[in-house]
Amino acid sequence: MLPRLAEIEKELILRRKRAEKEQWLGEIEGIDLTLAFVRTKQADTARLTLRPRRPGHPKRPTPEQMTPRDGRQR
Repeated sequence: MLPRLAEIEKELILRRKRAEKEQWLGEIEGIDLTLAFVRTKQADTARLTLRPRRPGHPKRPTPEQMTPRDGRQR
């Protein structure tokens, strides 16, 4: 997800430069807002990706380890 967010950020920066050149003030405001959201998402994703698991926190079972809710065997 981080590479895609970096790509989106790069594209938004290029769009913002064009909007400045064309003096599209409303577009600049919208791009700035979107850039803020993208950068927040990048920081959140990086933080969650690098966060170590808590000791004793169970890992999610694989599909092979799970049994159907109706009790049938696979």
